[in-house]
Amino acid sequence: MDGQLSYAYAVVRSSPSLERTALSGARGVAGAAVGLVHSGAVAAAVSAVPRDEFSEGALKGLLEDLRWLETTARAHHLVIETLAAHTTVLPLRLATVYLDDNRVQEMLSEREEAFTAMLDRLADHLEWGVKVYAEARPEEPAADAGRPADQRTPGQAYLRQRRYQRQAREDAWRAAEEAVRRTEAGARGLAVERARHRPQQGDLARVPGQNIANDAYLVPRGVAEEFRSRMRHAADGLPGVRVDVTGPWAPYSFALPLSLDTQEGPGHR
Repeated sequence: MDGQLSYAYAVVRSSPSLERTALSGARGVAGAAVGLVHSGAVAAAVSAVPRDEFSEGALKGLLEDLRWLETTARAHHLVIETLAAHTTVLPLRLATVYLDDNRVQEMLSEREEAFTAMLDRLADHLEWGVKVYAEARPEEPAADAGRPADQRTPGQAYLRQRRYQRQAREDAWRAAEEAVRRTEAGARGLAVERARHRPQQGDLARVPGQNIANDAYLVPRGVAEEFRSRMRHAADGLPGVRVDVTGPWAPYSFALPLSLDTQEGPGHR
């Protein structure tokens, strides 16, 4: 593989048929064909990537390039979701790269027991994302103003609008906290694990409102629809609050803490 490295997407149970079914025609990062490297009871989905783009030194710069990052993440995610439609997967961190397939096989051999235990734990479970947003109204409704705007001085109007905005934010925040309590209560008895992520801000917050809670739940497949229904109704009757439910996903939030990638940064091994 001169000039190439091995990009690893996920760990799955070893199955000769998986390449003929899930991965038939699949293309991964850099448009390369995706295959499996087997070791004992487990296997890793891999594809070849150019060394000059995915070497440790090159990645340090490219991971700051949002366009490159988005394109690579889409390809990475697509392979994982393709596999997840057929079997339980342990997603690996974006840009997990090895010197060659032999190194991938060594990694699988060293961690076969841990991977097998994790695959057993996550079998027939799905990940759902639940985000709670507060959306305060920026302007005072005319009906709430108390008297016509043209009877107020500019200073009075400004102060009134500031008080209204502050009160609206406080109301929306309290309502959002109630929505968070509802999502937590609704998840009890259905979800088996929860992962709390940092609320999204800045460039990651591409939707309206302030993200108050950003959680992921691990849910048995058999109760997935009931879980989704409960989450979708968590903001009912709460003005200024929105609950976004996404999924089902491969168990990204529940596989990484025990995977090899948590303690190691991106780069080749």
